[in-house]
Amino acid sequence: MMKRMFFYSVLLLSCMIDAQESMNIWPKGKMPNSKGLTLEHIEERERITQIAEPKLLSFFPPKEEQNGSGILILPSGGYQKLTYNLGGIQLAKWYNTQGITAFVLLYRLPNSPDLIVSEQGPVQDAQRAMKIIRHNAKEWNLDKDNVGVFGSSAGGHLASTIATHNEDYSMIGDDLDNEQILPNYMILVSPVITLGKFTHEGSKINFLGNHCTQENIHNYSNEHQVTANTPPTILFHAQNDEAVNPMNSILFYEAMLKHNVEGSLHIFPKGGHKIGVYNASNLTDEWKTISTKWLKEMKFIK
Repeated sequence: MMKRMFFYSVLLLSCMIDAQESMNIWPKGKMPNSKGLTLEHIEERERITQIAEPKLLSFFPPKEEQNGSGILILPSGGYQKLTYNLGGIQLAKWYNTQGITAFVLLYRLPNSPDLIVSEQGPVQDAQRAMKIIRHNAKEWNLDKDNVGVFGSSAGGHLASTIATHNEDYSMIGDDLDNEQILPNYMILVSPVITLGKFTHEGSKINFLGNHCTQENIHNYSNEHQVTANTPPTILFHAQNDEAVNPMNSILFYEAMLKHNVEGSLHIFPKGGHKIGVYNASNLTDEWKTISTKWLKEMKFIK
């Protein structure tokens, strides 16, 4: 068992070395919503199931190719694990080919024994990550008003949560408290949006745990939280997705239309719940080209 843990620790370390920068997002002793426990890092087959310390991995394109846009990638995994490589690092490298500086967040999972309020942990980490990116925008050659968020599956739920909830859970009394938590745009792929009728039950149970009240179900069903201030959003889904019902994307887009939020919805006939860097369907694989053209049309890529 110890040899296996060592192997996976080395694997994560090698992936982190691929990043130009890796940082803890919370100052020592200042992580909110924490009982102060010391946790070990646990992962298997490139899936992290317990975070010892939330980290932000940074991936930069060549300076000559940077276009000033940044994107925060929130890995998927049903709020039970983090698919940090295929659903994070590989996406970041692809975004670099588009001139976009990309950041992968290794966030706390709601089942962490260290969390006081389980569902707030991932939200706090994602909000803090947005602040860090904006706070370092000048150093990283970014436009701090041009920072988006990418999320697929449960990562899409976390992305749409920080984009539709104005309450800042990440304030700790430092210089980053004044930075904006809302992203400037969203790219959502096969996202979990609702915790209601069309929810992905695993994500719902893992996220809310013992706090699965009607109030929380409504509060974190993000189609109900869309307002005119919700950032422009593009959504991709497959009609034959048997894990996350495409109604999740449809409900969010309907709310966008109601509140005049700019955006776009694309539902492909095939693709299942496997839309990502690599796709079995040539048509579904076009989501990457479409999203880049959308960013250019919306002036997020200049």
